[in-house]
Amino acid sequence: MTQEAAKPARVVVVDDQTVVREGIVMLLGLLPGIEVVGAAGDGDEAVKLVAELAPDVVLMDLRMPRCDGVEATRRIRSQYPGTQVVVLTTFADDDSLFPALRAGARGYLTKDAGGDEIVRAVHSVLSGEAGLAPSIQRRLLERLSEPEPVPAAPTEAPDGLTAREIDVLALIAEGLSNQEIARRLHVSTATVKTHINNLFAKTGLKDRAQAVRYAYAKGVARPPAG
Repeated sequence: MTQEAAKPARVVVVDDQTVVREGIVMLLGLLPGIEVVGAAGDGDEAVKLVAELAPDVVLMDLRMPRCDGVEATRRIRSQYPGTQVVVLTTFADDDSLFPALRAGARGYLTKDAGGDEIVRAVHSVLSGEAGLAPSIQRRLLERLSEPEPVPAAPTEAPDGLTAREIDVLALIAEGLSNQEIARRLHVSTATVKTHINNLFAKTGLKDRAQAVRYAYAKGVARPPAG
């Protein structure tokens, strides 16, 4: 092993919860091959620390006030490409996963990951590989192997619906259950229920039958032929 290879990875930890952040810093301090050089409580602070400290890797929480982890990842990878980002978050749903990866994160772990898994992810991204938990790798493979749904959205979203709510509405019109919609959109069932509750509240719909008729009327979906 060369002297360069023996150097510990310089890491910045980013999490808005003080207790969680301090716990991660303490854990990393016990792990071989890791040197914690700073800690931040939000995305803005994380970007400033990267500019100041030039760490090898940032362990990034996603859901934070002011500047979230996705935006901070995008800024870091754009402005300081020598620093890699590994997401370390409570949430493993695809609404968080794919935006973070598109922003430039090269690793994605949940906070129940063990110390050895964190070390492997850090060193994997430094060697040019992906530092992904096995469950995340499976999800990516599933995403690549299935056709991406492209529901026909109207030119102007009705009743202030978001693009994702329109996606869900179109799949309701296809007759899919919440579980089937979750699998199709690569999100959790709880996320689907939230989208349905939101679109029902915005449109005044009371059940799925009304939602299907509404989708046909607004051009979100087409009635079956025949």
